[in-house]
Formats: sequence, C-alpha cells, structure tokens
Amino acid sequence: MNEYVTFVFGVVCAGIGGELFVRGAVGLAHWARISPGIIGATIAAFATSSPELSVSINAALAGEPQIAFGNALGSNVLNVALILALALVISGIQSPRDSVKRDFSVALLIPVITGVLFLDGELSRLDGLLMLCMFFAWLVAAVIEARKQRSAAQAVLGEQRAWFAVLSCLAGLAFLVAAGNLIVAAARGIAISLGIDEFIVGATIVAVGTTVPELATTITAKLRGHDEVGLGTILGSNIFNGVFIIGVAAVIHPITVAWREVAIALAFGFVALVFAYPTRRGFIERRRGVLLLVLYAAYLATILQSPAP
Repeated sequence: MNEYVTFVFGVVCAGIGGELFVRGAVGLAHWARISPGIIGATIAAFATSSPELSVSINAALAGEPQIAFGNALGSNVLNVALILALALVISGIQSPRDSVKRDFSVALLIPVITGVLFLDGELSRLDGLLMLCMFFAWLVAAVIEARKQRSAAQAVLGEQRAWFAVLSCLAGLAFLVAAGNLIVAAARGIAISLGIDEFIVGATIVAVGTTVPELATTITAKLRGHDEVGLGTILGSNIFNGVFIIGVAAVIHPITVAWREVAIALAFGFVALVFAYPTRRGFIERRRGVLLLVLYAAYLATILQSPAP
C-alpha cells in the first residue's frame, strides 16, 4: 500500500511541477522575444514532457531502463488515444494538414524506426545516439519553420513577468525531480507486488502519472478555443518522448525488453496517430475521439495480458 501512496504523491508532484515548468518556460520564451510559433512547436510541448524525462533519467540511472522505455512509449499512446481523444469528445479540432504535416510525419516515423532498432532485442547506446541525432535534426527543421508561423501558446500558458517565470521554472524543476524519484521507486514496488514486469508498469501506470501536464495543457487549450496549441503539444510531446527521452535513457543504460511488449506499444501508438490525422478539410471529427478511446481500452487490455516475467 505504501507504494501506491508514494505513486499518488509522485503524480501530484508531477502535475504541480509540470504546470509550473510549462508556465515558466513559455513565459521566459515570451520575455526573450522568441517567436510564438517556436513556443508552441517546441518549448510548450517539451515542457509538458518534463515529468517523463525526469522519470526516465531516474529509472535509467537506477538500472531500470525498462520503466523509462515503457513510460515513453505508453505516454505516446496515452497522449493521442486518451488525452487528444478527450479533447475531441468536447468538440472536433480544426487543424489544416499543411500546419501539422511535418510533425505528424515524424511522429508516425518514430515507431517504425524504434521497431527497426529494436529488432535485435536491445536499444544500445549507439541506438540512443542515433535517436538523439534524429531529434535534433527535427528540432532544427521545426525552429526554422516555426519562425514563419504564429501560435496562441503564450495566451494560454505564458507568464510574462521574467522574474516570476524564472522562479516558476526552478520550482517546477524541483517538483519534477522529486516526482521522478517517487514515481520510479513506487513503480518498482508495484511491479514486484503485482508480478508485472517493469516495462508494462511504465507503459500503463507510470505513463498515466507523467502525462498530467499534457492533459491539463490540451484540455485548457481546447476549452479556450486554441485547438492548434493542444494538438501541437501532443505531437511535440510524442516526438520528444519517442526519440529524445528514449535516446537519453538508452545512452545512460542499454534497454532490453521482451519484443512482444514493445511491439504492442509501438503498434497502438502508430495506429492512434493514423486515426487522428486531419481530413482534407483540415478537421478532426468528434467521432474520432470515441474511436481513439476504444483503441486505448484495447491497448490496455492487450498489454496487460502480457505474461509476467
């Protein structure tokens, strides 16, 4: 029972830390006169993934990279099949294909590349470095294109006072570091007590805990009428999780996981993105949200059937 209390406390810290860090990061970008497009395309999305990064680094350093790997892949499924789905259930999302074509393409490519790299049953340090190179290549392209675009991200999340933004970032980071330690420790205890391996715990329980900032950001953006912020945050977060976080974890500690579990998470993550791709009219209908929720239920049912180690 103590593990569950620790996990809940870690999730609370992740939620608080993610919110503070998002507001501070976006505020600093605004204060520094960085393009609002860059804020929406990169900083806001990456800041919401800070709990996943904290958890993954802590897990890899603790010699449990399976938790980091499962957390990143599970978070990517949850981002689209649950969080984006909930936003769509509220109402459909208007998003022209041209504005998201690059990020959707990269997000769809990541599960394929990850699957190829994992064919030998391990993500080595070299694989991790290749993933980091892919991330930075995408980041350069995103920053170049973002200079030509506009986003409402700062109106949704930004704190424009520089000194308060700095304090918000520091406080958020402190909460996130604490959350990372608490969630990893709790996840390890839960895995042992339930007889479930670390990857599945990371792909389900830990993923739910670390996506609290994405949920808050996406739903807030939706309710305030800024669809592009919510969708951009989801896509940017998936790219950040899929190549940066997994890459960092693999560089710290090579990752070995049962292929079946990895294949399930990668396949469902890929299919969820396909279901969420806008129509030619640049619209994602509300019914897609219901379909994605069904897909997430199927994902949970499938991955939890994986045999215990």
